[in-house]
Amino acid sequence: MNDFVDDETSFAVSFPLPFRVLVLLGLGILGWATNLHGLTYLGIDVSSTFGLIGHAGHVFSPLPVDRHVQSSSSFHAPVYRLFISYSSWCFLTWCIFRLSTHNDPLLVDAFKFIPAITCLCVLLLLATPFDVLQKRERDAFLLSLRRCIFPPSDRPVYFSDIVFADVMTSFAKVFGDIWLSLCMLWPGSSLLELPSQNGWSRWVLPILMSVPYAVRLRQCLIDYYSQGTSSRRPLYNALKYATSFPVIFLSAAQRIVVNELVAEKGEGVAKEAWHGEHQLFRLWLLSALVNSLYSFWWDLTNDWGLDLLKIQSSGSHNARVPRPLILPSLHSRSTSVTSNTASSVSSGREERVERSLFPSRQGRPYPYGLRPSLLYPLPVYPLIIFLNLVLRLTWSIKLSSHLHSYSEGSVVIFCLEMAELFRRWMWVFIRVEWEVVRRTDEAGYKRSPDSSYVAEEYELFSPNGEEDKPES
Repeated sequence: MNDFVDDETSFAVSFPLPFRVLVLLGLGILGWATNLHGLTYLGIDVSSTFGLIGHAGHVFSPLPVDRHVQSSSSFHAPVYRLFISYSSWCFLTWCIFRLSTHNDPLLVDAFKFIPAITCLCVLLLLATPFDVLQKRERDAFLLSLRRCIFPPSDRPVYFSDIVFADVMTSFAKVFGDIWLSLCMLWPGSSLLELPSQNGWSRWVLPILMSVPYAVRLRQCLIDYYSQGTSSRRPLYNALKYATSFPVIFLSAAQRIVVNELVAEKGEGVAKEAWHGEHQLFRLWLLSALVNSLYSFWWDLTNDWGLDLLKIQSSGSHNARVPRPLILPSLHSRSTSVTSNTASSVSSGREERVERSLFPSRQGRPYPYGLRPSLLYPLPVYPLIIFLNLVLRLTWSIKLSSHLHSYSEGSVVIFCLEMAELFRRWMWVFIRVEWEVVRRTDEAGYKRSPDSSYVAEEYELFSPNGEEDKPES
């Protein structure tokens, strides 16, 4: 046990919480850059899929990418450059901090102004009006953040805003860490121990952690009321985010559990993390399990469009045949593919994508639990499903603010935060793939004489020039 505590102390000395927060934010930037890079490499037009560029170059849904250049690397290259600049600055200041403290716990607090200056410079850079260090990317990020927190209520939520808000939910624990870092950097506090959360301050963490879920829940409600249809899918989606609030706030209420058990069994109970004999603790576990399993089911059936957990008639999946997904150039509004023009569509970039990624399997049912149109190699899907289930079941740890009160386990919590970012990184690839498949299916397919499916019409914009109503 002493060795474990020593390891935790050494971790706090060499890598204090403010630097951990900066690393997680940097991993988020890198993950988004690789998402854009990978989707572009696979032949998906990210500008049209995310709705970055509308008709005549009109930008109607900003995301942190450069939307003024149309080359194949114009979307991910600026984000890579932003990550390199950001990570170089953070790594430089961390090295200065390490050289100044010499791994001595007595010197850590004396030099805590170094991570404070690092964080302050990052904030100033994000808000600076000068055209330096990917200003368009930074401005697009701030604009996207504003659109998510204060979405217009007179129209459905665009797909880009949905993805951005979902990514924010994976940073819920990081938002809590930002608050704790500010408390630790405040004069009179220490980087070696977490600040005590007493009185009203005990509710700051759960409120900050619940903000991304409240944003996403409001998006679902706006989408439901603006659609004007009888579909209740946005309400079921809103329910998924609503199940996060009991996990977060019941976790904050665990202090009541500890106080009652301390009065009954003594001070030694306060150092334990498991209190299964208390009803409030069991209620927290139940809410965490419900949130994890419901979120996992929604990921597979709705966000990814997979059939594994869908309720369907017996043998219905065996009657369907896989069909290739055609990804035409999405910059042109006049794209229309028919059986008479199939030869022209299967040329160039679309032909390479279709031949390499969608091998013909006519007459054979698609793999159980998946769907007819698959963009990635087949082994990817069961692997991602398994990893998503495992990481969803650890959701209670990432959303539980009462675990912040334990100095032991900071290494484990940091690793779980990185694991959640990795899960979201995988989620984005499959989510965007399903969005492309869904839009293609909605555009309409017709059967050609050679028994292959070709797109009859594939446009992401309505005939009147307005952008297509996205899905929530």
